[in-house]
Amino acid sequence: MPSASGGKRSAAKSGVSLSIKDFQGDFSFDAFFNNLVGDILKVEDGEKPPPQEDAASNGQKLVKPAFAEANALLARFKEARKQLLELGLQADAQLEKVKKEVSAEDIRHRTKLSELEKGVHGLFDSFSKLDNRISGVGQTAARIGDHLQSADAQRETATQTIELIKYLMEFNTKSGDLMGLSPLFSDDNRVAEAAAIAQKLRALAEEDIGGTGSGATGTTVKGTANANPGLEVAVANLQEYCNELENRLLDRFDAASQKKELSTMGECAKILSQFNRGARAMQRYVASRPMFLDVEVMNEDTRTVLGDQTTDTAAPGSPQPVADTATIIRGLGKLYKEITDTVRRESATVSAVFPSPDAVMSILVQRVMEQRVFAILDKLLVKPNLASTALIEEGGLLQHLKLLAATYEKTQAFAKDLRALGCGELDVEVLAESLFTSHRDDYIELEQASLSQMFEAKVIIYFISPPLYKFQQMAEVRAALPPPPDIGPRGSKMAAFQNFSQPSLTTEVVTEFVRWNEEAVLRCSLLTGAQPGSLASNVRAIFTCLLEQVNHYITAALERGQDALREAAALRERFAIGTAVSRRVAAAAASAAEAAANAGEISVSSFMTTVQRATTNVAIVQQYFVNTIARILLPVDGAHAACCEEIATSMSHAEDAVLKGLQLCMDSMIAEAERLLALEQKVHDYQPSDDGSLPDHRPTNACTRVVAFLSRMLDSTNTALDVSNRQVFVTELGCRLYKSLITHWQRFTFSPSGGLRLKRDVTEFAEFVRSFKAPTVDEKFELLGTMVNIFIVAPESLKTLVDGSLRNASKDAIRFIQLREDYKSAKLSNIVNQLAIS
Repeated sequence: MPSASGGKRSAAKSGVSLSIKDFQGDFSFDAFFNNLVGDILKVEDGEKPPPQEDAASNGQKLVKPAFAEANALLARFKEARKQLLELGLQADAQLEKVKKEVSAEDIRHRTKLSELEKGVHGLFDSFSKLDNRISGVGQTAARIGDHLQSADAQRETATQTIELIKYLMEFNTKSGDLMGLSPLFSDDNRVAEAAAIAQKLRALAEEDIGGTGSGATGTTVKGTANANPGLEVAVANLQEYCNELENRLLDRFDAASQKKELSTMGECAKILSQFNRGARAMQRYVASRPMFLDVEVMNEDTRTVLGDQTTDTAAPGSPQPVADTATIIRGLGKLYKEITDTVRRESATVSAVFPSPDAVMSILVQRVMEQRVFAILDKLLVKPNLASTALIEEGGLLQHLKLLAATYEKTQAFAKDLRALGCGELDVEVLAESLFTSHRDDYIELEQASLSQMFEAKVIIYFISPPLYKFQQMAEVRAALPPPPDIGPRGSKMAAFQNFSQPSLTTEVVTEFVRWNEEAVLRCSLLTGAQPGSLASNVRAIFTCLLEQVNHYITAALERGQDALREAAALRERFAIGTAVSRRVAAAAASAAEAAANAGEISVSSFMTTVQRATTNVAIVQQYFVNTIARILLPVDGAHAACCEEIATSMSHAEDAVLKGLQLCMDSMIAEAERLLALEQKVHDYQPSDDGSLPDHRPTNACTRVVAFLSRMLDSTNTALDVSNRQVFVTELGCRLYKSLITHWQRFTFSPSGGLRLKRDVTEFAEFVRSFKAPTVDEKFELLGTMVNIFIVAPESLKTLVDGSLRNASKDAIRFIQLREDYKSAKLSNIVNQLAIS
């Protein structure tokens, strides 16, 4: 390794001089490199130095190398590398020296830290011992303090006991002798102290008597001169003194109350609270309130609620005038507000006077409810006698029920107002409930009787006084009737046409029934309370009334419709035209039969309208059940299902009436169709004269009238019945129409041209029944259309026709063959026999 002086000379020569300080702090390699080679590479802004030219020996210019500083840089780098290695060795030596110093310092630090920890542990032990010592001293001091306090209390108790014994001996001297008592018991300025001591003496004496009265050690020998009489005398004297003191305080309290001296009243009430917790003072204060003593107050209550309509103003023997419910409720609300204001004023006085105002308010409010409120409710809510109820024009039972519900609601609101003023432990709302107990016991029977009363009144109006337009309708129809023929008893001529048109069913009536029932359910929910079982039972009973009303109303209307249909059928049979009658009688009977047919058509349309409205009314009831009744019944197990069964049972009667009426409607429609066929069908329709005129391809008049009639009837049926019931009805109607047509056409004989006319009729009927959308009926009329070909084809084609497409109706086909005009001339009986055998 070169010496230091040699190194410095070498460094100075080479221009490189490095030290450790060059690498301390923020070291930058770019700055280090620039300092190292900056004096060799003097190039600015990246410009290359121009090439240098040297003169050659041969006179030519020689160019210097492009990087002539390379040698200088190489020497500089080598020298820098050498110095860097030396600096690295120096840094390593210094680092090793620092490590040794740090290790020695760490050992010294650890030793000192260990010594400090031992000192801290010793200090903690000293503190712990000191704390235990302090705690022990504190506990000792506390025990000493407790002993001192106990001793002081015992001393105080002993002093008081000595005083009490002294006073007790004074009371135990002679029964009824209170003259020799200490001045304490006669000083009006020390009444509170005397009352407190007297109560203590009573407790002490009664305790002594109770503990020794039955024990052997407490008994005395009777007749002994020095016998101890015990404390019975003291108890009697103390009781007498306490009664006298309490009465004296009560008199002072009453006097102060009349003068409204609240401070004196408060002092007396505070002292009286020591006598049975002041119960007598509270009762006397409440009983002395003017609203409980003044009779005029009670009369004013009655006038406020009922006005001047009292029993005093009514003439002897005359009915008691009754105000309307709204007026009564307004008066009751006014009365309750006046009572609330009075109780509020009394509450302020009670709070200022009594040490336990809640107890006084409890007594006051209870007295208000049991006296003033009960008295006015007793006059308002007179239980009606179900055997002789008020007329519906006078309000009936409904007025009583409305008054009961409104009064109950007002009284409950009044109870809440009183509770807000403060009633102590008194549950004023339960007390208010108890005032209506007798009315709620038979409430549901009154509600049912009221619904029945209103229903009966409504039914009487409905049945006895039908709407005017019904009278007009009946008059118009009767005006169109000709005088009936003289074909029966004279009294029955016009009687036949009296009742074919009945008052129609209306949804307004059932809506009113539902409104009644809804109001009854609201009253029931209010009066029954929050018990789900009782509420569900009562609501179900009320809803059953609605079911009975609607069922009776609908069934009665449907039965009247049935009666009208039966009467129309009887009229049709009565005025049927016979064969053995004169021309004049036949003409009159035909006119009457046409009018009877019109009556039948009216009765069918009217019954269909009744069915439609009955369906609407049932839907109204069901919607009411879902919206109102169901939510009350669902919380109770089985109630909802049982009510649904009642609905189904109730409506089954109406359904039976509808089915019977629809059957009568169908009978009437088929009978009228048969009448029209018999009346309008002519023999020449199917046996036209062979006069060379063009064939008539129109339907016959009988076919046209039957289709028009049935179309009118089905228009009302479509609106009256739902899809499923309508489908059943029109299917049965189509099948019966088919049978009637077969029977009707078997009365005629058909020529080939008549067969074509019949086929046109069948096509018209088939087109009509296609609107039924009943596949069974369509098949029958398609088969009928094929069967009519029997009258059109040649005789030799009949067997092929019947064995082919008419195989399933061979019996009807054979009967149709016998109706051919050429049956005998073409000897078709042979074909008929062959078909019958096959």
